[in-house]
Amino acid sequence: MSKRQPEGAVQAAPQEGAGAAHGAAGPTLAGKVVLITGASSGIGRAIALACAEAGADLALTYRANRRGADDTAERVRGHGRRVELYSVDVADEPALETLATRARDAFGRVDVWVNNAGADILTGEASRLTWVEKLDRLLAVDLRGTVVASWKAVALMRAQPAGGVILNVSWDHVLGGGAKGGYAEVFCAAKGGVYSFSRALARSVAPHIRVNVLGPGWIETAYGESLDPTVKERITRSIPLGRWGSAQDVAYAAVYLASDAASYVTGQMLMINGGGVV
Repeated sequence: MSKRQPEGAVQAAPQEGAGAAHGAAGPTLAGKVVLITGASSGIGRAIALACAEAGADLALTYRANRRGADDTAERVRGHGRRVELYSVDVADEPALETLATRARDAFGRVDVWVNNAGADILTGEASRLTWVEKLDRLLAVDLRGTVVASWKAVALMRAQPAGGVILNVSWDHVLGGGAKGGYAEVFCAAKGGVYSFSRALARSVAPHIRVNVLGPGWIETAYGESLDPTVKERITRSIPLGRWGSAQDVAYAAVYLASDAASYVTGQMLMINGGGVV
């Protein structure tokens, strides 16, 4: 409950820098270096472009889609920001160690590390894998890759006076339990691990480093485009806000959590899902 100021009372001036994380158009990342894994398309690309628009320089990774990564980088440069590209398999621990070293050498530091890279088991040839094979891919990339990459980020940020921010990507249904079927089981196994790990890590590395989680719901990506229209419409009707989310919706949430506007937020999952899971 707020307290009214006595009539005639002099209000305290805001502390120097208070609100500095907010520009007229929203949170700013001016002067920050942001590393994003899996930035060649989809949500990763959207986060990269939103961070560039907010003033950040970027270190971006891709695994196989070099053309997509080049396109992302070109669009980042269009915002007047510096960008470096790295080919990385996040399931490979030595590759992540090399990534951390190269990014630090290139930029001098990494202020924000976003673990966005994930295995695609829903489209293309991967959709025809067995459920055990799909599970193995998700555990190797989405879970183990996120855990190991987070540890690399912690090692970098502990050596930085200003610390840093780690953002990991989970799934809103790990909390709601509203989905069912094989895909839900394997995604909940991997993404639920990301959520739980991130909460534990947040307590371990505070106060020098903040750790938060993005929890996308039904987002318009390649999977959504390939869905049967009847199925997609049924999903749309189940979302209180009446639409699928965009990659940009997730990107704006990432910019907020990465910025100083969220300086008192750690160990939390921000769900970007139109109210589909509450």
